[in-house]
Amino acid sequence: MALQIYNTLTGKKEEFVPLEPGRIRMYVCGITVYDFCHIGHARSAIVFDVIYRFLTSLGYQVSYVRNFTDIDDKILRRAASEGVDYKTIADRFIGSFHEDMEALGLLPPTMEPLATEHISEMIEIVRRLVEKGVAYKAGTDVYFSVELFSGYGKLSGRDLVDMVAGARVEVDENKRNPMDFVLWKGSKPGEPFWESPWGPGRPGWHIECSAMARKYLGATIDLHGGGKDLVFPHHENEIAQAEAAFDTPFVRYWIHNGFVNINNEKMSKSLGNFITIRDVLESVHPESLRLFVISKHYRSPVDFCDETVGEAERGLERLYATVETALEKTAKEGGADYPADELKRQDGELYEKLDSLSALIAEAMENDFNTAQAVGYIFTLQRNLQRFLDKSGRKDLKGAAARLAAMAADSLVRHCRAMGLLMVAPEVFFDRQRRLKLKATGMSEDELNDLIALRHQARVEKNFAESDRIRKELEKRRIQLEDTPKGTKWRVSLLQPPNE
Repeated sequence: MALQIYNTLTGKKEEFVPLEPGRIRMYVCGITVYDFCHIGHARSAIVFDVIYRFLTSLGYQVSYVRNFTDIDDKILRRAASEGVDYKTIADRFIGSFHEDMEALGLLPPTMEPLATEHISEMIEIVRRLVEKGVAYKAGTDVYFSVELFSGYGKLSGRDLVDMVAGARVEVDENKRNPMDFVLWKGSKPGEPFWESPWGPGRPGWHIECSAMARKYLGATIDLHGGGKDLVFPHHENEIAQAEAAFDTPFVRYWIHNGFVNINNEKMSKSLGNFITIRDVLESVHPESLRLFVISKHYRSPVDFCDETVGEAERGLERLYATVETALEKTAKEGGADYPADELKRQDGELYEKLDSLSALIAEAMENDFNTAQAVGYIFTLQRNLQRFLDKSGRKDLKGAAARLAAMAADSLVRHCRAMGLLMVAPEVFFDRQRRLKLKATGMSEDELNDLIALRHQARVEKNFAESDRIRKELEKRRIQLEDTPKGTKWRVSLLQPPNE
């Protein structure tokens, strides 16, 4: 099927046809760099990373731009509170953003422009709007006149008359309409500023993205994305100023991801449930957070809590465990070729799920990037492969059986990696996972190894009561043991505390 995208502008799914065959111009609103990124930022970043990966896999040349807002009231307030200049704050949190995105396994975009490096482009757009009469100077500021743009409200579906009726009284009496938005802000004493035809000042927030998108992607771009909270006023205002200035359509397809709630409440600092990415990654594997995000359709809201994150983490562990077992059981005989009929005879259902996986995932992703459905197909293959592996007990697979299991494991890895999952070897994943979770129990690895050694000695001496006591003691610390021919393995159940 052709790629279908839900376009916020039209409120329906549409077949995606790029402006230029073979090339896609995509702009995603970045962050204002005044603090550490939270999990709402993580969701948006992961969503558009998966979209970027998928579009690239279809053979498109994707020009992906994600900006930084590095001058803003919040940045200036933080700089003032710390007694430093705004650039110190911006540079610090741009650095932390890159650290977080690297930890999450995101591919870098094609370009990451800074607002302060594109002041001249913003001034040029404002100049055009003033000359056309759709923008005006009020005091030291310049505003866009929303009444003079006939399409205002077309993205959000809001009616201008209703918006004006419900608007709060504005402090600036020079503003002609309470819905008019600022394009250029006159500087206040002590603030950084740039010279302009309207006096020293700095750009308004909305003008930044219109200027940077046009510079790097052209007058009309294919895709523009961001969180649902940006639909109004930010993206609505981007459309108004860009289209009024240049008389061309600004964006052809608008994509917006849904909100992240915390324990069924809106995330906010005032509620005390504001969670940064680095806070989460102290106890949750980055791929677990990624799986949590893509297990829901990008337009749906998601609830971040112990249960939902724990479900994602357990699912990721199952994927890695199945691949690890398959690799171990097929290490000696996984590479020889066998005819399809022979492979089907080993397990017809597993072969069918393996054979159909690529087409099913492609169909899901082409249906408005339905990662939730794609993930469901991946786990269906994982369950079928795990059942097939379980049938052999502790014995290694041979012949066609080994080949079928190896092919299924390879397919799991390949399709997961297309979404940023299963990016490391299973032993690397489980080693990190154990250490990450062990830290949350308050027990050191040396202490754990000492107890495992004591338990092993008790088993050798057939002191099973002592062996059971040590096992139960560890279970109270959420540490679960598994005895294997290669020794005792341990795992930690992280998110749910043990019952006392």
